[in-house]
Amino acid sequence: MKKPIGIFDSGVGGLTVYKTIRAYFPEEDLIYFGDTARVPYGPKSPNTIVEYSTQNARFLLQQGIKILVVACNTSSAYALDYLKNLTGIPIIGVIEPGAQMAAQKTRNNRIGIIGTEGTIRSEAYTKAIRKLIPEAMVFSQACPLFVPIVEEGWQNDPVAEQIARHYLDYFRDKDIDTLVLGCTHYPLLSAVIQKVLGPKVTLVDSAESIAEYLKQLLPSDSDGRQGLDSFYVSDNEGKFAQISNRILEHELSFLKRVRLFESWFTD
Repeated sequence: MKKPIGIFDSGVGGLTVYKTIRAYFPEEDLIYFGDTARVPYGPKSPNTIVEYSTQNARFLLQQGIKILVVACNTSSAYALDYLKNLTGIPIIGVIEPGAQMAAQKTRNNRIGIIGTEGTIRSEAYTKAIRKLIPEAMVFSQACPLFVPIVEEGWQNDPVAEQIARHYLDYFRDKDIDTLVLGCTHYPLLSAVIQKVLGPKVTLVDSAESIAEYLKQLLPSDSDGRQGLDSFYVSDNEGKFAQISNRILEHELSFLKRVRLFESWFTD
């Protein structure tokens, strides 16, 4: 029996990772969990982020997954080592792949990072990038309102550009040539971010790097069957479905709300 790949995020943002993985692996079964009841994770304490991430991982492990993709940058920054102690299956975060891609793309070693308050506070990207390029100049900016903008489906609203200009003005005199989108929600704002920063700045989304890494873990043989998709959320499945339809450009075939604690005791 083919085991699925599990993906979790704090909300809808991780669908950018799901979409890329689905494109790379059309025959794999995928299970996605969005913790929509408790989004955003960015302002929360490290202990709470670890607690929530552990609960999300346990739910997906209960579904018999073979690989866990932690699509949430904040969870990747604070909880990845804890999650690796839960199980022997491969667990992939988004920090290292994003840092590797930024190191490959930069030409002047001046790199910007945008993320949630939690991700920026952790300095996880800065540390990962400087392991690869010790001389790199890394400039970080928290953009806490980007997540609710995406969760509300306002990425094409004028307010998105107004807020983006407010946050990204920080980079005006930094001469960066690369910007890491350090939250899976942020690629959904890539058009407005690129407009504000201009064409000379390369945007880095770690979803492609994650998919490339998965290629090394998954066998090349297949049974020819189209992979199945299952989506779970912790709250407000109607709103999740509405936003996901815009992101994925199709309706979800399976979407269910779950109560995490109850799911641990049921088959």
